[in-house]
Parts: sequence; C-alpha cells; structure tokens
Amino acid sequence: MPKLNKNDFAPAKQHATPTTGEVIRMLRELKGWTQQDLAKRCAIDSTNISSMEHDRLDIGKKRALQLARAFGVHPAAIMFPEYEAEHMQKAA
Repeated sequence: MPKLNKNDFAPAKQHATPTTGEVIRMLRELKGWTQQDLAKRCAIDSTNISSMEHDRLDIGKKRALQLARAFGVHPAAIMFPEYEAEHMQKAA
C-alpha cells in the first residue's frame, strides 16, 4: 500500500445546501432538544416547529429572531444557511 501524504488531498466541497427547515432541525438536534423543548424556549407552538422543519411553513423575520435567540445564533444562520454554515458548529 502506498504511503499517503496529507498534501495529496484537497478539502471536500459542499455538495448540498440544507434548507431552512433542515437547519432548524439540525440546530435543535445538536442541542439535544425535542420540538416541545424548542417550542418552550422560543414561544413558537411545537406544531409550527414541525411545519417549519418540514419546510411547510415559511419562517419569517419574527420566527427567525425567536429561534435565533433560543439557539444562541445570528438569525442569518437560520434564514440563509448557505452563507452561515460555520454558525451551526458554534451552536452545538
């Protein structure tokens, strides 16, 4: 087997951009919260949390602010996941 050198590798490129709903779910799961836990922390009904996670309900500015406060991230990390991926790791 040939010896591998770390310089022989290039960083992987991002192949998929998560949706806003996927970001909400990922942030929630990184915190170890249920949808009910998140609902209590951000004052959004758990039914609406589920609808947002499945991209059936638009998030809107007010909900983005409520979720961002609960997660401790900037609202842009939720609304514009393709630009704010590094915030996901900071939220964990």
